[in-house]
Amino acid sequence: MRDNAPEHQTDVQRVESYFARGFVIAGGLFWGIAAFAGPYVYQETGLAASMKTAMWPLLAAIVILIIGWTYERLAAVLLFGAAAAVPAWGVLYNWEIGVWLVMSVVLIVPMVLAGVLFILSAGPEALPSLAEEPRLSPDTPAVKIPRSTGAQPRPH
Repeated sequence: MRDNAPEHQTDVQRVESYFARGFVIAGGLFWGIAAFAGPYVYQETGLAASMKTAMWPLLAAIVILIIGWTYERLAAVLLFGAAAAVPAWGVLYNWEIGVWLVMSVVLIVPMVLAGVLFILSAGPEALPSLAEEPRLSPDTPAVKIPRSTGAQPRPH
């Protein structure tokens, strides 16, 4: 089930959706290039090894983008989860303060912002309308019970 069909989106929600997707695309490109250039330039690994390293952030961005195209809330949950995993990554690798600042600015904040934009673009939860539920009319009782008038039945 889709979060919000495009025909039901307001103009503001459509713009929020475009910005959320733009953040995911820009982030995927940035981190793909960074993941390629880092090992290639500084560690002097080969082209193939650097391409393998760059593949993972690009794949993650593509998966989030595909999911976010129809399931905005799920994409937001995945982005929030990834943003929460970055500090755990920093603690495990004992980042310095400069790395924390850079990762906060170029990774955590954009993922959280894209997640918020995906939630906003999804709009309110679609609840079933009360008009769609079957209802009994006030004149029709739920169970047909003969009314007692106090009179005894006649023998035939």
